[in-house]
Amino acid sequence: MNELLLIAAGGLAREVLATVRESGQHDVVGILDDDEDKAGSVVDGARVLGPVSDALRYPQARAVVCVGAGSGRARVVARLAGLGFPQSRFTTVVDSSVRIPAGCRIGVGSILLGHVTLTAGVTLGEHVVVMPGVTLTHDDVVEDFATFASGVSLGGGVRIGRAAYLGMNASVREGTSVGAGAMIGMGAVVLRDVPADATWVGVPARAMRSGIPSRVGS
Repeated sequence: MNELLLIAAGGLAREVLATVRESGQHDVVGILDDDEDKAGSVVDGARVLGPVSDALRYPQARAVVCVGAGSGRARVVARLAGLGFPQSRFTTVVDSSVRIPAGCRIGVGSILLGHVTLTAGVTLGEHVVVMPGVTLTHDDVVEDFATFASGVSLGGGVRIGRAAYLGMNASVREGTSVGAGAMIGMGAVVLRDVPADATWVGVPARAMRSGIPSRVGS
């Protein structure tokens, strides 16, 4: 059984802990977190061992970054790379309820929690987080560090950009794209392409400006 370090002691780490313990995929060594107040504390039976830089002290352990925000995961991965932590030591966590059909690809460092559905030809990048009950259908492409909250559904041929965030129960029409760094609100229905770094909400989804949804195309 592989040793595993969890990076960041938040809610996502607790969910990953539950997943790996139920499946027996990994032996969790502990959690690393830069919050000094958390050092020595215990999270669901896993001890916070020290700061993120201590990953180098556990040369046999694999790691998964449990920061909820994609941009935050990207910063942690970049920091670890700067410290000499090799990309090959990141691992992927997939709940035992998830089926990965032939032709689907999952990037290193990604996390797929309970009852995620992938149909055919789905490609997930590195360090993607997919929460329970998400549906990804044929030929969807998800770039690195994207985050899906529970219940998100993508039609076929959708492209999700780097570090984009899709809120709980959002859905995206087939053949459309969500740009890098974009945020899609809870329950939003995306019917057309979303630009990079934009925030869209509502049914149908439209852009927000100064906290007020604006008409699409205005």
